[in-house]
Amino acid sequence: MSDKELVEEAKKYREHAYAPYSGFRVGAAVMTGNGKVYGGCNIENASYSVTNCAERTAIFKAVSEGERDFTALAVVADTDAPCAPCGACRQVVAEFRIPKIIMANMQGAMRTVAGEELLPFAFSGDDMK
Repeated sequence: MSDKELVEEAKKYREHAYAPYSGFRVGAAVMTGNGKVYGGCNIENASYSVTNCAERTAIFKAVSEGERDFTALAVVADTDAPCAPCGACRQVVAEFRIPKIIMANMQGAMRTVAGEELLPFAFSGDDMK
């Protein structure tokens, strides 16, 4: 699947966003090593601290199905520039060592970075040894 196709999948999941408070709808799609795609959207809560981002929703769905090998993550929102993952999502990307992050907006702008570029010096399982 191309980067653009993965972004299109993320756009589809964005349509399911539950964002009644901020109105900021985000979609994400994560691809596994075997080519399977899991999508997610942001899910807000009146108690903002328990809101879940689209990226974490997609990754957690995949992990809950037994996936651990990821090749790429796309995230998209209606922003001026390509939408970047928040700090918490960057830590989850680091945890699962997702090597390619495709940030996009609804107008078609895209920026691709290596997962490790998102969170230099990330805390990892290696730090727990």
